[in-house]
Amino acid sequence: MAWRRFRKIPTAMAGLVWIVLSMLLAILGYLVIPDSTPHANRQQLELSAHPPGTQMEMLHVRENRAHTPPALFGKMLGGAPSPYNTIPIQRYWFDSDLLVYETYPGQPGYPGLEGFFALPDILYALDRNAPPPLKVGDSLVFTTLDGRQQRRSIARMQEQVVDKHIRTQRFVLGTDRFGRDMLSQLVIGTRVSLSVGFIAVLISLLIGLSLGSLAGFFRGRTDQLILWFINVVWSIPTLLLAIAITFALGKGFWQVFVAVGLTMWVEVGRVVRGQVISVREKEFVESARALGLGSMRIMRRHILPVIMGPVVVISAANFASAILIEAGLSFLGIGVQPPMPSWGSMIKEHYGFIILDKAYLALLPGAAIMLMVLAFMLLGNGLREALDKSSRD
Repeated sequence: MAWRRFRKIPTAMAGLVWIVLSMLLAILGYLVIPDSTPHANRQQLELSAHPPGTQMEMLHVRENRAHTPPALFGKMLGGAPSPYNTIPIQRYWFDSDLLVYETYPGQPGYPGLEGFFALPDILYALDRNAPPPLKVGDSLVFTTLDGRQQRRSIARMQEQVVDKHIRTQRFVLGTDRFGRDMLSQLVIGTRVSLSVGFIAVLISLLIGLSLGSLAGFFRGRTDQLILWFINVVWSIPTLLLAIAITFALGKGFWQVFVAVGLTMWVEVGRVVRGQVISVREKEFVESARALGLGSMRIMRRHILPVIMGPVVVISAANFASAILIEAGLSFLGIGVQPPMPSWGSMIKEHYGFIILDKAYLALLPGAAIMLMVLAFMLLGNGLREALDKSSRD
């Protein structure tokens, strides 16, 4: 019944669709973003702060090291180191067994520096202890990293370079100050924000449900002690408490989860306590007592399922708060640490560009935070309305 009512609320459905799409994008992660290197951290300083829609020809040069691509699941979780060095170029031409190119200097319309690579250097991982490539007629003889001697046609290698190693890359949302792809950074930042929100809400539910149900069910001194503890924690500003816990646990990815979760259980505890107090005198609870059921079983099997509606609503609001707190901690430099991207750290790195003509560098992660928080607030409001109507009916 609640789901049928929820589907009739367009704003709540819009928030749910946005959250589901964001979660799907965050789960796929490195499989769908342009920069699939770990933490989307491929830096091209020549492309620093280029606007959305920038297109650039990139020369991909094979590194002289062994490369084992990770499995699909491993790449989805942590990305895949690239076996190539990428060089932005403006133009190129062939001089027999050499590729000569002109680098991109950082601004269009300006001349770049010329450089060159032997064709085998671009296509293969070579053994540097072996003799250099030897030209034999219209072919080249060289030794690859695995020790095998190869002979390849120069014309065929030129075709391979043009087809596979000179690619046009499009930066849909532009690049950041370090030349990293903004779209890739935002997607991996989505993974961080949703992960922090999920773990923080889970921690807050475990603590809040436990203490709130104990206080509301047993009342007396137990209630007074737990309520005193809740009020003490409640009196400390949330961000200040998160900063203190972060300093105590250290900076890092998992420390942010714990710090944010330990600051958000108070709201859950207060709501659960009030709901349990209102339910504990109901007839079905008295019947359970009369049947001789234990207190813990009554709370777990009969009271908590009844009060989960308000808990779900406040959890949606806490999810939004967790995203904001994580972004604030990362902006202050005590949250997720580089090179792992976070929306808060992206704003910190680029807020100075707001007064320049590249304000989008700070506005894009800010808009991502705003849309995600708005989606969870709309979801929470829709759940509250749907559950209230269902309970009245």
